[in-house]
Amino acid sequence: MQTYHTPLDLVRERSPERPVAFARPDSVAVAARWFQDNFKGDVFYAVKANPSPWVIETLAKHGVASFDVASVPEIELVAKYAPGSRMAFMHPVKSRAAIRAAYFDHGVKAFALDTHEELQKILDSTDGARDLTLIVRLGVQAEGASYSLSGKFGVDLHEAPSLLLAARRATEGKMGVSFHVGSQCMRPTAYQAAMAQASRAIVRAGVMVDIVDVGGGFPSVYPGMVPPDMADYLDSIDRGFADMMVHEDTELWCEPGRALVAEASSILTKVELRKGDALYLNDGSYGSLFDAAHVKWPFPVKLYRGEGGEAVEVEGNLRPFRFYGPTCDSLDHMPGPFWLPEDIREGDYVEIGMLGAYGIAMNTRFNGFGDAETVAVEDAPMASMYGLARRSIPLRKSEVQNVVKLTRARSKKRRKK
Repeated sequence: MQTYHTPLDLVRERSPERPVAFARPDSVAVAARWFQDNFKGDVFYAVKANPSPWVIETLAKHGVASFDVASVPEIELVAKYAPGSRMAFMHPVKSRAAIRAAYFDHGVKAFALDTHEELQKILDSTDGARDLTLIVRLGVQAEGASYSLSGKFGVDLHEAPSLLLAARRATEGKMGVSFHVGSQCMRPTAYQAAMAQASRAIVRAGVMVDIVDVGGGFPSVYPGMVPPDMADYLDSIDRGFADMMVHEDTELWCEPGRALVAEASSILTKVELRKGDALYLNDGSYGSLFDAAHVKWPFPVKLYRGEGGEAVEVEGNLRPFRFYGPTCDSLDHMPGPFWLPEDIREGDYVEIGMLGAYGIAMNTRFNGFGDAETVAVEDAPMASMYGLARRSIPLRKSEVQNVVKLTRARSKKRRKK
């Protein structure tokens, strides 16, 4: 993967005709270290957020040794790029073939479930294995998420006790509970409230659990969506865990996805046409801009322009624009608003930031579009939960190390309190 200091350096070197995805491994490294230094448990990266090989390799290089996987291809991806890592198959509904392949071919022993039928499927597909780690996904009531994940998975809390008891009896290995407060959670106390609900279900079941998995939902920062400090989320989890009816050896897990990778990628698009306040780009909702279209998030943007063989970042008076992607589908529309210089025109380049989570991961090849080149850049992201943002110069390795040292110092101070 070729490396540039900044996206502007790429635009200066050449005028790309297809979208270019910018990878920022340093951003992944800082986020990974922050979670490991501050979360009082095991950190499982949710591979679905960004399955790019460079992401898996960077996480493994910087100490993340556990992965939340949802399919056999994700298992194979982790096995290839982070060999020896621990994996948990956290999709609550799996095919029998997928369960068999995970257990017998890849040594995966941790499986999520939310029904008695899925529990039996897991037992049948592993030939009645007794060394399983069984995680019961609970359906909890949570507020504050930008995108709710409560409708599809999770056993109803009134029905949970019988499933918890069945899972406890089904294995000589570990048994635990998990939940998900929703994607891009803006309210730290949602975790504490969910843990209280999980605790009540455990008490009604009359079982002891070995694992409490608080799932994902940890946010990133976007225009109009500035979450509380990440430390507030972990404080809420610490309080919730302390109040749960669990034994002192119970493990605490989390499954961050967005929070580890959102800052780590952006996409460079080319303006093919301007029509009033509408810009027609060479990437869109069937490419890397799924969230911009379907949950209408106004991602941060920058404008680059080539002038007489020289490229510059354009600033000036801003106005709101909306985007259309390159496909013939009118659903390929990103309403924004995206604030860009009012003189933007055909041939300009728009960098759209904070697409490391569910950007490249959602890319399709509809209408023959969506093929993006990937290069590495060394500058900081457009926004950050970890103190890296709003920089226009490259982020040196020493600076990354300084940020890591700072987060560790803050975490030590926090633990003393």
